[in-house]
Amino acid sequence: MWEILDNSQNEYFYGYKQAYRREDDIAIVNAGMRVLLEGSTVRDMSMAFGGMAPTTVMPVNAMKQAIGRKWNDSLVHDMTTLLGDDLPLPAGSPGGMTEYRCTLTISFFFKFYLTVQLSLNKQQLTNQNKIPSSYHSATAQFYKETVKSTQVFEEVAQGQAVEDALGRPLHHLSACKQATGEAIYVDDIPPYKDELILAFVFSTKSHAKLLDVDPSVSLTMPGVVDFISYKDIPGHNMWGPIEHDEEFLASEKVVCMGQIIGAVIADTQTHAQRAAKAVKVKYEELQPIITIKEAIDAKSYYGDRRVIEKGDLGHGFEMSDHVIDGEVHMGGQEHFYLETHVSLAVPKHEDGEMEMFVSTQNPAETQMMVAQALDIAENKIVIRVKRMGGGFGGKETRNVIYSVPVAIAAAKHGRPVKCMLDRDEDMISSGGRHPFYGKYKVGFTKDGRILALDMDIYSNVGCSLDLSRPVIERAMFHSDGCYNIPNIRVTGRLCRTNIASNTAFRGFGGPQGNFLSETYMADISTALEMSPNKVREINMYNEGDLTHFNQPLDNCNIRRCWEECLQRSEVHRRSREVEIFNSENRWKKRGISVIPVKFGISFTAKFMNQAGALVMIYRDGSVLIAHGGTEMGQGLHTKMIQVASRALKISMSKIHISETTTNTVPNTSPTAASASSDLNGMAIKEACEILLGRIEPYRAQNPKGTWEDWVSAAFFDRVSLSVSTFYKTPDLGYDFGSNSGRPFNYFTFGSACSEVEIDCLTGDHKVLHTDIVMDVGVSLNPAIDIGQIEGAFTQGYGLMMMEQQKMSPSGYLFTRGPGAYKIPGFGDVPLEFNVSLLKSSINHRAVYSSKAIGEPPLFLAASVFFAAKDAIMSARGDAGKSRMFQLDSPATPERIRMACEDQFTQQFPRAKEGSFKPWFVEL
Repeated sequence: MWEILDNSQNEYFYGYKQAYRREDDIAIVNAGMRVLLEGSTVRDMSMAFGGMAPTTVMPVNAMKQAIGRKWNDSLVHDMTTLLGDDLPLPAGSPGGMTEYRCTLTISFFFKFYLTVQLSLNKQQLTNQNKIPSSYHSATAQFYKETVKSTQVFEEVAQGQAVEDALGRPLHHLSACKQATGEAIYVDDIPPYKDELILAFVFSTKSHAKLLDVDPSVSLTMPGVVDFISYKDIPGHNMWGPIEHDEEFLASEKVVCMGQIIGAVIADTQTHAQRAAKAVKVKYEELQPIITIKEAIDAKSYYGDRRVIEKGDLGHGFEMSDHVIDGEVHMGGQEHFYLETHVSLAVPKHEDGEMEMFVSTQNPAETQMMVAQALDIAENKIVIRVKRMGGGFGGKETRNVIYSVPVAIAAAKHGRPVKCMLDRDEDMISSGGRHPFYGKYKVGFTKDGRILALDMDIYSNVGCSLDLSRPVIERAMFHSDGCYNIPNIRVTGRLCRTNIASNTAFRGFGGPQGNFLSETYMADISTALEMSPNKVREINMYNEGDLTHFNQPLDNCNIRRCWEECLQRSEVHRRSREVEIFNSENRWKKRGISVIPVKFGISFTAKFMNQAGALVMIYRDGSVLIAHGGTEMGQGLHTKMIQVASRALKISMSKIHISETTTNTVPNTSPTAASASSDLNGMAIKEACEILLGRIEPYRAQNPKGTWEDWVSAAFFDRVSLSVSTFYKTPDLGYDFGSNSGRPFNYFTFGSACSEVEIDCLTGDHKVLHTDIVMDVGVSLNPAIDIGQIEGAFTQGYGLMMMEQQKMSPSGYLFTRGPGAYKIPGFGDVPLEFNVSLLKSSINHRAVYSSKAIGEPPLFLAASVFFAAKDAIMSARGDAGKSRMFQLDSPATPERIRMACEDQFTQQFPRAKEGSFKPWFVEL
């Protein structure tokens, strides 16, 4: 007989009727959703999951089929089928991820079942169906613990002069202003009296001919002043940082969704944006190419392939005991700087002069392109950059497509014009990090030594070349990772597609190349059932080794970073603890991984490795510095003032950097490639040393005097107190044809160990522990350098684990704002996060023995990715699945869950490629 459970106390019905108990069995008797049976109480299922219940758990038909069933393991087995039948999600359903969503439904039911069963066992309401202790992990919740962190660095030497700021951990000079909102950005400049606002008309098609562009309705709307198109450009409409293959304003066709067709100028942003949306555009649609594989099938490429080849590849494979093939995808990434693209153009009403305030990493490029579009000399255009709210490479070239139309409008109307993009406008049109696809064939010995590697790399370039060629070249330069491979061939292809033109991004191809290298290293260790750390150590570079592009490794500190990281992270102890945890837990798994990095420092284009500086000493002893680098929050100006402080032997308080302008230091390289401290610092150091030499006689004449006394004496003695200097990095230059030369000035090294825990049923994860050891030479500012390491790691973590760009097959970007595009937050910081700077590292090839730090640490976040992959391997082992599997980046919850193959994932076999039209594609 079934007994009606007493629901008279502490019950939460939410529309449910009755539940029955018969001896040790619990039965569901009423169709409904989100049911949890706990003793004599029916409660909202969300309580079982800490308020994290899924929106759909038990559909009505599945519940009807479950009425009267015993609460035992057979119910789980049958509900797998019932829920699958009740939740038909055909491949290509809106939202995508159909297999994952279906699997997640069953996974949540399984969690629900185990939660109920554990509660019943605990209350001794049933003695049957005891849950194995290893299954308890399925119901354990992730929770946020207090974050612990340490930062370890060398203090300045005893006896260093108090006024010498170099090497001291000083805060960013704009930090207080940024924290209080006092820092001035372009959009904070008070509006000019007659200022106009510009809003763009973006293409809504990915590939189409332009039949007609009709702004007539827009021109009648309130506040609208004008509409500009390519016809309003007096000079060149074509541009590009390498090849001029892109239009400022589309003339006859569009080649990506988000391409700029024209712009509306109005009195307010609201009026301008409203009118821009009212411009009528007629298209004749053409077939777009969106993904890398579509481009490969269509043979849609830019130029010829690039090749780096060393050794005898055929002989290497012949000598190998094992040869494996593999492939992997790495998705793109949105820059997501805090300040979107913004430009303000102010015409001067004389000789065609114009002053522009632009959020750009590349004032000289902006100056040149504006001048060419306006058909005037560059000396009439002044670009001013006080600071940027982040750039990360996204403002190295792409700001030009927004700045030029603003300048065109300002010149046409003789009035100041400003444009600041909304976040969605920025994301659909500015491009991002290049998605990559790599195929590799690697040969190795039975003890794990690599003898041969043949790799093909494909990059999703987008609708114009932009900087894609040097990006893939750097990826090819970094495809060896930290490993000495005697016989190697790396081939790179640039895929022409109909998406927004991808561009520079922190790492500039290096992370993509490194990801490919660590993927084949992981495959080798899996194939040999050998420790990944051992495989890496066997193949790791040593001092004096030649890279695959034949550059010798001088002061190679990779093994020092590696060994110190192993020691600080206590990786051997923690690895054993991970093994114990995994043996005791079926549905939560942990993984641990140590990843090294070797990152080449310099622009690979030789001509860009140059910098200028102007240092001026005023009569009161104050010093003003102008240099070619821009401040985007990375602390460049702070470091440059520290360099000047040491060179001039005066306090930082006497030194100031106002802004970066093209009328003080001309023809500058962009602030990029992590080389700005090296280049501009050397130019500033030389200028300061020249000035100090001019002042030295007056110091000698009056040794008890002050800096101000000596400056005044020099002035009255008619000594010039301003110096303009120039620096170029020596001994650079590489030739692809002969595979010879020196593409990099030196290398920055580092290593990271991360431990991760995953939920095998949902794909969720948390980072338990990260230790980083980084070789920064003699740090100019340890506080800023450690901040850069932590920030780069976090941005890399987003790239590797969560930031996923999704686009429709026709080219519509779904992830066009923070609601659809997830970046790391405070809750994603490793629970224990330790950063150490390598001690006693000297680098004679950069200013004051320092090393570049902006980009190299980003790839260290791959330690999280490969730790998650390690955890997945354990889950697959428990399920009897192969430990050799492909995991693409980013390792989203969907990918982690579906890689943990089990009885639930098998319920929903993946649809065959080409058998349906997907709802979205990943680039």
